[in-house]
Parts: sequence; structure tokens; C-alpha cells
Amino acid sequence: MKQLFVLDPLEQINPSKDSSAALMQAAQRASIEVWACTPSDLHAQGDQVWVKASHVKPEPWIDYIKTVNKPSSDFDCIWMRKDPPVDQPFLYATHLLDVAERNGILVINKPASLRAWNEKLGALRFSHLMAPTLVGSGIEELIEFVLHHKEIVIKPLGGKGGEGVIRMSSSAAGMEALFELVTNKGKLPVMLQRFLPEVIHGDKRILLVNGEPLGAINRRPKVGDFRSNLAVGGQAEETELSTREEEICTAIAPALKEEGLFFVGIDVIDGMLSEINVTSPTGIREVEKLMSIPLADQIIDRLTDNFS
Repeated sequence: MKQLFVLDPLEQINPSKDSSAALMQAAQRASIEVWACTPSDLHAQGDQVWVKASHVKPEPWIDYIKTVNKPSSDFDCIWMRKDPPVDQPFLYATHLLDVAERNGILVINKPASLRAWNEKLGALRFSHLMAPTLVGSGIEELIEFVLHHKEIVIKPLGGKGGEGVIRMSSSAAGMEALFELVTNKGKLPVMLQRFLPEVIHGDKRILLVNGEPLGAINRRPKVGDFRSNLAVGGQAEETELSTREEEICTAIAPALKEEGLFFVGIDVIDGMLSEINVTSPTGIREVEKLMSIPLADQIIDRLTDNFS
């Protein structure tokens, strides 16, 4: 079996923390040939997608064997693991992967769903599981939402890792000016959610494989911050799923499976769904370390079961 990982340049990856590295190493342990490329290495000739791919041994990180131009049909599975932003190069890569998928190649996650499931907006499909939320660019409506809920967070729709997330109180000065800034004077929509004070006790990252939760960590904000993302200093802690969190996973699983979202990371705060991360979910290393679960190996096993 051969698997191709489409991701950021390998020299930029920290294998001790990166979930893509964990998956690549697990694939090698399962005697799978591991190949890697960046989105710019994909190209189409007629109705066939080709790739300038490097055959690698990811464990120990990383040994290049050879780089060749290959048809995508040489691979049993292609992982699209390029980190956000979901910009034009990312979107064009998913269109090329659409072509590979039409030719019978399994692409994880499904390219069309990567485009359709914005990691903030995708959760709105399950708004009944979320804290009160508003998405829009109308400054009057945004201010009204803040005044009603008293304390909120502002999230840019294209953000990642907690970047650009702002906490705001209804008593804050300069509210209109801030909304003019973050919406580009009413042209760019943003997400507002009621602030959940329980976030000081953590934001739970739950990793689902084909709709089933296989691992989770609690991410506690650093002192002086409300954001719990590991990228901005949040601390990972071991955890277990509550009944409410299991119910959330059960509720969203059918849609994830139906739309080809094989590997997903959801964020839950105080029993409220916050985000559904589908581009390159993180957290495998932390789950493996804190929970003593060989999660990457389990994910690869679940995937290879599809070919047996």
C-alpha cells in the first residue's frame, strides 16, 4: 500500500508535536509506503492528476529516498494535511484532488467537504449544540448582539490556532470602531459567540475517526489569557468525555461520515460545540502522551480496514 501526504514543507514540521508526522510514522509502522508533497507539487494532464512526490521514511524524522513524478493513481490514499489558511493555493489543490478522487483515489478529507466546511461556519449545521452565535458584517447587528449577551468573543472566519480571537464586554469603549476594523467597514463577516466563563477550566479537543471519538485532551488557557489553543500557550491535560460530549459526537457523526470527513477535531467548551476542524486537525501527539493511547496507529488501522 502507498499513501501520499499533501502538507507543508517537511522541513517546517516539528515531528514531536505534529499530527501529520504522527500519521506518517504510524503508516510506516504498518508497512505502508509513505510519500509526501506540497500542494504546489500537484498538477493535471488531461483527466489525470500527477504529483512530484518524495518517497520518505518518516521514522526517525526524516529520510528522503527519492523524488519522482508519479500519477496519483499510484497511491491507494491521499491525505490532504496542508495547514490553514484556506487560501487560493489550498482551494486549487482541493480541485485537483477532486480529479484524483473521480479516478477512484480515496482522499482524506474529501476535497469538496474541505471547501464546504469552514472550520467556524461548519459548526452552524449543529447550532442547537452551540452557544448563542451570530455571523455577519452588519455593525449595528453585531453591537446589538454584544449588548444582549454582555460578554462575547469575536472570531475571524479564516483564523486558526486562536489567532485574532478577541474577548469583548458590552461596557467596552470603541465598540463601533473595533467592528469597523474587523469587518473592513461592514464588508467582511465575522463570528460572534457568547463568552463561556467555564473556558478558564479548559476547552476540550476531541478527535473523531470516521465519526467515532478515539481520543481527547483538555486545553487550559495560560494565565492572563482566555484562549486555550496550544499554539498560543494553552496547556494540554488528560481528560475523559462527559455524557454531554459523547452526545455531541453522536449527533454530528452521521454528517461527518456522509460527507467524507474521516479525521476531524472538534472543540467543546462547557458542553457547547465551538468548532469543527477538518483541514489538518491537531492533537494526536498530546493524546498519545497524556492518555497513553497509540492514536495514530489506531487511525491508520481504521483506514486500512477499508482496503481489506
